[in-house]
Amino acid sequence: MLRLRDYQRAALDALHGHWQAGGGPGLVVLPTGAGKALVIAALIRDWLERAPGARVCVLAHVRELVVQNHGELRAYWPEAPAGIYSAGVGRREADAQVVFGSIQSMRDRAACFGPLDLVVIDEAHLVPRAAETGYGRFLAAVRAAHPGVRVAGFTATPYRLDSGRLDEGEGRVFERIVFEAGVGDLIGQGYLAPLVCKATALRLDVSGVPKRGGDYVSSALEAAVNRDWITRAAVEELAAFGRERRAWLAFCAGLAHAAAVRDAIRAEGVTCETVTGAMGRRERDRIVRDFRAGRIRCLASVGVLSTGFNVPEVDLIALLRPTQSAGLYVQQVGRALRRAPGKADGLVLDYAGLVRMHGPVDAVTARSVALGPALGGGARAKPCPGCGALIALNASTCEACWVEPEAEADEALHAASAEDALPILSAAVSSWRPVTAWSLAAAPDAKGPARLDAAFRWAGGGCRVEVCLEHSGHAREKAVAWWRGFGGAEPVPLTVAEALDRADELERPEAVRVEVAGRLSEAVRVRFADGRRFSDLRRWGGLAA
Repeated sequence: MLRLRDYQRAALDALHGHWQAGGGPGLVVLPTGAGKALVIAALIRDWLERAPGARVCVLAHVRELVVQNHGELRAYWPEAPAGIYSAGVGRREADAQVVFGSIQSMRDRAACFGPLDLVVIDEAHLVPRAAETGYGRFLAAVRAAHPGVRVAGFTATPYRLDSGRLDEGEGRVFERIVFEAGVGDLIGQGYLAPLVCKATALRLDVSGVPKRGGDYVSSALEAAVNRDWITRAAVEELAAFGRERRAWLAFCAGLAHAAAVRDAIRAEGVTCETVTGAMGRRERDRIVRDFRAGRIRCLASVGVLSTGFNVPEVDLIALLRPTQSAGLYVQQVGRALRRAPGKADGLVLDYAGLVRMHGPVDAVTARSVALGPALGGGARAKPCPGCGALIALNASTCEACWVEPEAEADEALHAASAEDALPILSAAVSSWRPVTAWSLAAAPDAKGPARLDAAFRWAGGGCRVEVCLEHSGHAREKAVAWWRGFGGAEPVPLTVAEALDRADELERPEAVRVEVAGRLSEAVRVRFADGRRFSDLRRWGGLAA
């Protein structure tokens, strides 16, 4: 069974505590890439272990999420009594104890599933306030059959463009946010990939585009940005920045705009396809499958891929669609937050001026959305003279390349392209975390031979690794290498107790870095004061701040 990270378990504990205290529908906020589907799976298993006869329903708005959430539960709990009810998937398994379904297929069929004890809503920011909607009708019918039903919502963006926070105002579905994990915190702890925003020479001008319903009028927006010279200039810059990048996503303003961007990218010798909401299911699935496999390098998207799209290798985002929606901005940028082997960071090219409009992605809050787009406030930015990354004006070094800006005269040379830009993150996040303390202990609840628990702490969190000194084979070999790598003397201890007695032989590392090692596992690399480095440690847990 997959092991939950500390913040994932904390989210479930907060949700259960909220309900035990008599609370109503609770909302959990987890950034893109934080393992939301795994947390939902763990919630279901926890619920059925406490109430084996309970009925559970998990709702999503697109079939991709329905299939993804169902698959995550089966990976976490292979024997789960789960089924799917979705016309888009071609399955209607209404009798399953745990039903994963699309709201379009289930909204008027609540009676088909009997009394439900738990309803989970994925991408909860898409739930409207109005009662006469699909979600409203379904929840009303479920409550009529079982007034005590519990409701949980999961989202990366707890607000709507037109009506603010999901847990405030008349007609709200959720009582309050019970748990929220911050983007910056999870990047700092190594669970999400750092983001870098480069200053682009081109910025789309939408000053004359009208608005309706809180965002730009689609047809007028596309007419303003879909111009040949603009597209060619943006794509030329995109191709230069993306030369060493594995997987690109370009978010476009309309069908014609996406086709123009696709053709311009192909002209640069890069494989590219468009993906749109109007596209047939099989064709879209094929294109996304080829993109995931690396046969296609770039996708030009219209109205899709901002949610329910899970390709961790995405390491470049081109924002070519201006929007007043902070939620859409966060969702689009979030496609680059997932960790993947060999991926150092996610690069964001902000042609649409969204960072300036909404602020750094980790600082976008429900309150800031309610107050409206940021029109010039906050810390300004300058491009690093070494790598071009946008950094705060008062930064003494660039976290991306460690170049020190030399003089104000150099900053003035870049003012035309960077004067209205903001860093994509509110604070620089280095992949190396300075170690403030460390400790050794016998690992708790060890099964089989005893294990040494090495805990490293940094500002805001920490991690733990296991050292299997008492094991045999490869595990023992790795433990011997660990002891020697940390400066331990010969002979290498044979037991955990002996290692603890000789702990003063070991050198505390100066910094640690967490890297992806598998689907849901991370490796820890350490750096010592003299520059030596040691890797091949597998993280098995985190430490709270």
